[in-house]
Amino acid sequence: MTSLIKLYWARTSPTLGQVLSYPKTPVHGKPGKGFPFLFLQFPSLAIEELDTVDADVVVVGSGCGGAVAAKNLAEAGLKVIVVDKSYHWAPEHLPMSENNAAVHLFMNGGAILSDDSTISVIAGQAWGGGGTINWSASLQTQGFVRREWSEQYGLELFTSAAYQASLDRVCERMGVSTDHIEHNKTNRVLLEGARKLGWSAKAVPQNTGGEAHNCGYCTLGCGSCGKKGPSETFLPDAARNGATFVEGFDAQEIVFEDTGNERGVVDRVAVGVRGTWLCREARGGISSSARTRRPVFIRAKRVVVSSGTLQTPMLLKRSGLVNQHIGLHLKLHPVSWVGAVFPEDVRPWEGSILTAVVNEFENLDGKGHGVKLEAMCMLPGWWLTSFPWTNGVDFKLFASRMKNMVGYIALARDKGSGTVYPDPKDGRARVQYTVSKFDKKHIMEGVVANAKILYVEGASEIFTMIPGLPAFVRSAHAAALDQGINDPAFQTWLQQVRTHGFPSPDTAFGSAHQMGTCRMSTTPGTGVVDPNGRVWGTERLYVADASVLPSASGVNPMVTTMAIADLISRGIAAEMSAERGAQEEPKARL
Repeated sequence: MTSLIKLYWARTSPTLGQVLSYPKTPVHGKPGKGFPFLFLQFPSLAIEELDTVDADVVVVGSGCGGAVAAKNLAEAGLKVIVVDKSYHWAPEHLPMSENNAAVHLFMNGGAILSDDSTISVIAGQAWGGGGTINWSASLQTQGFVRREWSEQYGLELFTSAAYQASLDRVCERMGVSTDHIEHNKTNRVLLEGARKLGWSAKAVPQNTGGEAHNCGYCTLGCGSCGKKGPSETFLPDAARNGATFVEGFDAQEIVFEDTGNERGVVDRVAVGVRGTWLCREARGGISSSARTRRPVFIRAKRVVVSSGTLQTPMLLKRSGLVNQHIGLHLKLHPVSWVGAVFPEDVRPWEGSILTAVVNEFENLDGKGHGVKLEAMCMLPGWWLTSFPWTNGVDFKLFASRMKNMVGYIALARDKGSGTVYPDPKDGRARVQYTVSKFDKKHIMEGVVANAKILYVEGASEIFTMIPGLPAFVRSAHAAALDQGINDPAFQTWLQQVRTHGFPSPDTAFGSAHQMGTCRMSTTPGTGVVDPNGRVWGTERLYVADASVLPSASGVNPMVTTMAIADLISRGIAAEMSAERGAQEEPKARL
């Protein structure tokens, strides 16, 4: 209850912005010129009349996986239709307010709580998917993760030259680089603190077209178009090559025809997607309940599901698939926050969100599991609501100092896992996940490491999101002695942090990365899709999104997801091209 109250107050308070001198929208930059997307309309007169559209390929989802797949398939000369439950918002509508963005750009109002309420999952639900609301971090899949997927899971494609070519190809299209980064105070503290402690750290490549993009707001949608996500790159490319789009399309089930093969086994052959289209209002809004609904069937020779880690398994289950691995093996990269107050005015919402990472602790178990330290999005509704509640006065006093704060996450590559399953009453995606003791140990190392960085960089107060743990306040005497992290008072506090631990179930964790619920495998008994992305036990049905990752990526998963979708979709295009050639050859002989 207190979390809901804090969230609503931070997003809607008429006085908080004035106290902080926080503008609701960025004061820098100019609105960009977005791509003029056109969307199919279905004007059937009778509501029960089924509209049918034909395509070579239907792609369900416009996010990082679906957009790349659509581009490649359209460029191969195929008739492609991309459908998405969400709606496109042009740059003049962006960035939205935190309140509006929660409704229009995020799933479930911006937060999906696990069944035990110990972790809050943030997932995009927008035209362009997670690429519309992420923080521009464009890290390629690391070598130790690729080796794990190849050696432990038997998926040799991840150590192939083709996969590296896909990584490079998607990064080149988005203009990924570190060349034009201008680190804000939050990211400078991370890099400089790590340097002073002798820790490994580096700049995080940005998908900003090779230009500076100093916007702390673009998790609410990028009004400048400076973030080169799916709606600025791959989806326009698909449109230029003839792809068509449907917004407001709720995909309800994949339609199959059952046929026998030469082995006498019945194969489920995907022939399209059935769903419900909900149109916009006459003036382009989507708030009215009186908008037109139409049942729509998109008949296609191939179906590519790219609905994301939380929704893809729901669609497969609704369509009657019973593979036991659908929805299992959920990875979330759980995080815990650490913040600090500095004497000067920081204005942490200004500048790029995430441009630096400390990777000193990414391999704590010697097997690729550990934590990375990264900057946190510092918008009031994102930052203030995560910290423990004592009473209203204390919380408002805490909030009033946000203009002097910086904030960081300790992000774990989780070894533990969870499950996504449909709610028995309404079918929505439910998350069953509890951070494991193994992963909590790593997150704790990250919390302590973040605190050390903040201390050496001169923070006057350091605090965590752990309930019941007091903040550390630096004394003037300690500053005069210049003992660094050897300050006895600081060391005593760090020991208190470790001893206190993460009280369960009161400690809250967060997650903005979801992976693995339809994982790729070499056999039907160990996963949901084969190395080509085809769903086991079916024909002409593929998955191309973060749900196919065999385990946690360990880095922000956008580029990894795009590279996998690039490989899968190129394979589909080659397969369909070969089919066309085989069909045309007999005609040529005649």
